[in-house]
Amino acid sequence: MGYHTTHTGLRRMRVLMAAMCGLLLCEGMPQALEEVERPPAYLGSKACRNCHERQYESFSTHAKKSSSFQSITRLKKELTEKELQGCYFCHTTGYGEPGGFVNEEATPHLKNAGCEVCHGPGERHAATRRAEDIKGRLTPEDCEKCHTSDRVKAFRYKPLIHGGAH
Repeated sequence: MGYHTTHTGLRRMRVLMAAMCGLLLCEGMPQALEEVERPPAYLGSKACRNCHERQYESFSTHAKKSSSFQSITRLKKELTEKELQGCYFCHTTGYGEPGGFVNEEATPHLKNAGCEVCHGPGERHAATRRAEDIKGRLTPEDCEKCHTSDRVKAFRYKPLIHGGAH
């Protein structure tokens, strides 16, 4: 073995050892770092109630989406698992998102389309109570996640941003 071969081999070994040491160091990093990067969780509409009582009562009383899981319950026997999952996206809170609806047993507080469907996950806002930690002003585009033109035609629904919600 010549100098160049040995020198290159040592350099590779040093790089490999540095990478391994870096992995070992990262493995011991505090869990708090992971929590900072974790997206906020969905809490369910009842978490909004204490600070937004009037809006919560109006939503619970007038908005059909506050009891939207009933539609799934009624049709459940007629649908495949894949079709059900398509329903979950609009009829539950946060389905498919970190900290969102998983199933009726694991996340019953998210089984209807609640406040956070439109305003986003409320964990950070509930902790800080800062307006910038939640989506406040809604637009028609926010409604169009679920109320696509095909669905509006199929269900004869006319989306109203504040119609019965607040």
